Amino acid sequence: MINLFRDPPPLRGVLALYDNPESLLQAAARVREHGFKGADAYTPYAVHGLSEALGIKKSWVPYVTLVMGLSGAVFGLLFQIWTSAIDWPINVGGKPFVSLPAFIPVTFEAGVLLGGTTTLAALLLACGLPDFRTPILDRDLTNDRFALFIPEGRHDWNETRAVEFLKSTNPLDVRVIRG
Repeated sequence: MINLFRDPPPLRGVLALYDNPESLLQAAARVREHGFKGADAYTPYAVHGLSEALGIKKSWVPYVTLVMGLSGAVFGLLFQIWTSAIDWPINVGGKPFVSLPAFIPVTFEAGVLLGGTTTLAALLLACGLPDFRTPILDRDLTNDRFALFIPEGRHDWNETRAVEFLKSTNPLDVRVIRG
């Protein structure tokens, strides 16, 4: 079953700051090998290969876009057929009541409208936004720093082990976040 609602982000854990994406990628690749679950990365721009290194699954949002875009196109086409051939049929210059070439622009726009708006709603739902409880981890994360965050585990959390592991990846700084 797909979990539509993300769990609230943990407010406790260990954060390591890096100055380049290569260091972050190397640390992210090693974090799962050492048994840490739920690690997350924060970057100022997309880093190729980071989601694979962290083991993040593919999103379900593109499927919502496909289904709702096609549904919008079908509903737009059916609405035009209904209005021009059933509800208010008017013969204009001998044009057929169901004129598919004339219906293409509205059909396309209806698909884009429904697909786009539901994609935005699904994206906000998938990301758990807006979330005003997440603390600011570091102000430079949106500028020029990269971070790897290991959240507090459920049962066997060992803060010292997480700090030592992150220090072994040569970060600029390691911080313990106690939210």
